[in-house]
Amino acid sequence: MTTFSDRSPVRVGQAQGIALSGVTGTPVTVECDISRGLPGMSIVGLGDTAVVQARDRVRSAMINSGLDWPKSRVVMSLSPASVPKRGAGFDLPMVLAILDAQGAVPPDELRSTVVVGELGLDGSVRPVDGVLPMLIAAEEAGFRRAAVPVGNASEGARAAQATGMDVVGLAHLGELLPWMRGGYAHDLESCLPEQACGPAASGAVEGTVPGAEGTDGADLADVCGQDEARRGLEIAAAGGHHLWLSGPPGTGKSMLAERLPGILPPLAQSEQLETAAVHSVAGARQRLEQVWLGQRPFVAPHHSVTRAALAGGGAGRIRPGAVSIAHNGVLFIDEAPEVSSGTLELLRTPMETGHIDIVRHHGTVRFPSRFQLVLASNPCPCGAAEPVDCRCRGGVRDRYLHRLSGPLLDRVDLAVRTRAGQGESLISSGAGSADVSPPESSAQVRERVTEARERAVHRWRTWRSNAAAPGPALRRHHPADDAGMVMLQEKLRSGVVSQRGVDRTLRVAWTMTDLAGGQRPGMGEVLDALELFTGCVDLAGDGTSGSPKWNKG
Repeated sequence: MTTFSDRSPVRVGQAQGIALSGVTGTPVTVECDISRGLPGMSIVGLGDTAVVQARDRVRSAMINSGLDWPKSRVVMSLSPASVPKRGAGFDLPMVLAILDAQGAVPPDELRSTVVVGELGLDGSVRPVDGVLPMLIAAEEAGFRRAAVPVGNASEGARAAQATGMDVVGLAHLGELLPWMRGGYAHDLESCLPEQACGPAASGAVEGTVPGAEGTDGADLADVCGQDEARRGLEIAAAGGHHLWLSGPPGTGKSMLAERLPGILPPLAQSEQLETAAVHSVAGARQRLEQVWLGQRPFVAPHHSVTRAALAGGGAGRIRPGAVSIAHNGVLFIDEAPEVSSGTLELLRTPMETGHIDIVRHHGTVRFPSRFQLVLASNPCPCGAAEPVDCRCRGGVRDRYLHRLSGPLLDRVDLAVRTRAGQGESLISSGAGSADVSPPESSAQVRERVTEARERAVHRWRTWRSNAAAPGPALRRHHPADDAGMVMLQEKLRSGVVSQRGVDRTLRVAWTMTDLAGGQRPGMGEVLDALELFTGCVDLAGDGTSGSPKWNKG
């Protein structure tokens, strides 16, 4: 094998890889020492089982790819030794470190190059999880070249666009050495979807991509009636507010929730990278193309979801849960009172902070979790719309919705009822009826939502929605008019709302003002927002209203 004359007789080979903790990457130097001793390979540096077992994969892959395997003792060290290393992504850096120790690669190229990939016994390079955040961390650490598996082509190409790195794809180990010597490797640009290759369209939020659709093409025009709930959904979308839908079975709660992503603005470019990084770490590569097209995630765990599945975790490698998979999207929990109370209470912290910390003995892993929560519930276990029709035994109806704790509901901005008996519109809007206009589509509603978000972004500048604006900024710099603030002060003193409730009411009032094109929330917007926050809603104008959410049922 060709050697370089500038090498010393004894040399420790080096290559660069990336270790992940959550979505944060840490550069890892993989060192290889080939010395006298019985043939074999040992790996040190706090690696998990997949890292330790790399010795067999690396040996077979190098032999089957026509590369020289050292016929003496090989010691592999992963530094810093105090950082845990997990997964098979260090296979390729180990091979490169061996080649460097053998003097087979130019030393100048190694200092600026990072490689990631798992090896098959035949030398094939297989995809790994977390390539996107790895490459972002590599660019921040000063690396300018990278090689990734061709199975991670989409992530590699997007990382190259975002960071300016030179990223190539490897399908087989035999391509590594020619590439290091200046030869050919797979170009990843051709792997990008055609719809998202061009420059981002201009819009309310810079860098958005047109064409975002709802879940499985669902359209808000499919929902007939339920004007009150439709308006609540529009307000939630315009301001990024959490929403609670309560009503009898079959009144469209799930349909409405599934159509919320379709009326939200598309993901901005920065949001795409954040969201794709979480999906990459979770191993959900099939969802990445939807993220690149600007579609917001929609996650709907079953009501039997466990704490670990919702928050994230794992015995070895810690993976994100549903609250993180829904980052920058919608988290829908149907039959919310059926979820165990301890599991639901996990939502309180990420709803406030926008991230979740998973604590283990070796450290804390943080995942972003800035989602829009939609809760759905029946009035009682039997589903009766009114207490007089309830077939549940005494006390069951009261205990049912009390499973949703006050502190959790205090973080939900909107409480809206879906109502039975609204099928009249189905009859009147049938074929041949010209009296009733068809329901608005998602595109029509999204246009108003986008305009409202434009106004919010122009006002806040630092925050992307009304729901993200902090309370002190609201009260000091952007309060409602004097009459509205006096009324909120009275409600705070009487205990109708908490201080958090005052801030959330102000945020909803600003969203209503943005939708109406107003300059400042008045008494009318504040009263409407307070009704939505407490759950006493009469948006339909029919004289009916729900009871406060503290006493629902």
